[in-house]
Amino acid sequence: MKNGIHPTYFATATVTCACGNTWQTGSTKEALHTEICSKCHPFYTGKQNLIDTAGTVDRFKQKQAKAAEAKAVATVKKPRKARATKA
Repeated sequence: MKNGIHPTYFATATVTCACGNTWQTGSTKEALHTEICSKCHPFYTGKQNLIDTAGTVDRFKQKQAKAAEAKAVATVKKPRKARATKA
């Protein structure tokens, strides 16, 4: 390996979550900031809270409602026109 090309390694880098949880880890940065961790993530906590930053969940629900409505309309068949008979 070449000398002098690797970043400085901090054995006790501090990681801080948006919920306030902090812990120590090794990193090339002295301090790290995260938005979600194992203390506040729904998978680990069992609590369902939607993290919606730009209304993506609402848009998804609207798309699903439109698709269900379109499917219901498409399943209704129109009656066939009576054929004219040749005389």
